[in-house]
Amino acid sequence: MKRLLATVAALLCLAAPAKAGDIIFWDKPQYGGNSFNGKAPDEAYFRALKATGATWVRLTWSKWKGEGQDFLIGDADVYTGIPASDLATLIKTLDAANAAGIKVVLVPLSLPGDRWNQQNGGQQDERLWNDRAYWNQSAAFWRDLATAVKDHPALAGYNLLNEPTPEKGQGMAEDADAATRVAWYDKHKGTTRDLPALYEHIIKAIRDVDPNTPVMVDGGWYANAGSFAYWTPLKDDKVLYAFHMYEPWNLTSSPQIKRDPQSPYPGPAWPGGETFDRKAMEAFLAQPFAWAKANGVPVNRMVAGEYGCVRVWSDCGAYLNDVLDILNGYGSHWAFYSFREDVWEAMDYEIPPEFPAGRFYYLMDEGMAAKIPRNGLLMTVIRDNMK
Repeated sequence: MKRLLATVAALLCLAAPAKAGDIIFWDKPQYGGNSFNGKAPDEAYFRALKATGATWVRLTWSKWKGEGQDFLIGDADVYTGIPASDLATLIKTLDAANAAGIKVVLVPLSLPGDRWNQQNGGQQDERLWNDRAYWNQSAAFWRDLATAVKDHPALAGYNLLNEPTPEKGQGMAEDADAATRVAWYDKHKGTTRDLPALYEHIIKAIRDVDPNTPVMVDGGWYANAGSFAYWTPLKDDKVLYAFHMYEPWNLTSSPQIKRDPQSPYPGPAWPGGETFDRKAMEAFLAQPFAWAKANGVPVNRMVAGEYGCVRVWSDCGAYLNDVLDILNGYGSHWAFYSFREDVWEAMDYEIPPEFPAGRFYYLMDEGMAAKIPRNGLLMTVIRDNMK
């Protein structure tokens, strides 16, 4: 009888799915995309992402419609639990990603006390950075979410908050040098604007229910590449450190859409008119990797969680190629922004630059997304850099 029970137990173990959220996934470079869609993606979406060569997706749910004002949180004014139907939608989406062979890192745009400004009347929500009660609510939310999804086979990580800004309006510029960042943190360490301490607080809550799934943490000031200057590595041994790359913003982003003539790359783009070129890009992107080396953080724990440029910019391809060449030189993980976003087309690299934005939105509104051309050469740049 004992032998029979042992045999049954062994067979059950063999039948069980691979453990979700294993840090081993991140031991070698992983390349992916960002899904910031207004509706939950389906399996066809994830299969299309997989066809690009991507292995993972950074998935936010914060734009989806749910039971309450804030999807999955219910209400960012006061968190009381995850709405059941919202959770069911998220799990269905994870199932779709798993069926397509895509690993998922979950990332909210909002937390309790920090509603995403585009859903907050355009106003910055500062409550998380001023009231420790929202630290506790955010930790409770993540504990509940981890409890619900920790064993899902698609899961590759929890990215605790997209582009946090505890430094904003507190006497430190976004492009501050390392010494200024350190001095700023010396004044704010231990306060409600202590981002590493907030992360430690949330991670502890997650680890109460999930000891395995990796945690991804964005640096401050919108995940600026220099934002780790005041950090020491977090205590948890399954942490990935993420930064974003849109620098210089006025070169890569919305200003270029209507600018005539467009600003070039390389060209004068830094404040004060300094030239931004390959050398300047290398110096900028060196910051997180220099911090990692100085603090004993392996390069396979560093992630460029977002990077991109508007598709209509004539030099977007050259910019993307240099960014990826530099990141690949370090052996970093990365995820391009974005893949087939249904509410904003400006950084959809499958769409040719000349295809008008108005036509995109018309076709989306009419349910004719299949008629949007997807032969843009910018996507080739990204594919070619997936080693």
